[in-house]
Amino acid sequence: MATMNFIEVMLIFVLAEHLIWLWVIEEKPIWYGLLDAILLIFYGFVATFQLNNFARTYAAYGSIFIIMSLIWAYEFDCFKPDKFDIIGAIITFMGISIIFFTKW
Repeated sequence: MATMNFIEVMLIFVLAEHLIWLWVIEEKPIWYGLLDAILLIFYGFVATFQLNNFARTYAAYGSIFIIMSLIWAYEFDCFKPDKFDIIGAIITFMGISIIFFTKW
C-alpha cells in the first residue's frame, strides 16, 4: 500500500465520523453505519503505513482528535469552546508540531 499523507488520513477519519453521525443522529440507513465501520477498520491500519515513526504518527492523530472534537462539538452540539479549550488546543497543536515535524 502506498504511503498516505496526513491530509488523506484525516479526510478518511472525518468522513467516517460524519457517516456515523448521519446514521445514528439523523437516522440514515444502516449502510451508512456499515460503510463507517469499514472506513474505521481501514483507518486503524493507516498509521502503520506512515513514513514517520509510529509513536510520532500516533501522537499527531491524538492532537488532531482533540482539536476535531472541539470543532465537532462547536459545529454540531452548539458547544462554545472557552478560552481554556482554545488555549489547550493550541498548546496541543504546538506540542505535536514539535514532536512530529522536528528532526534532531
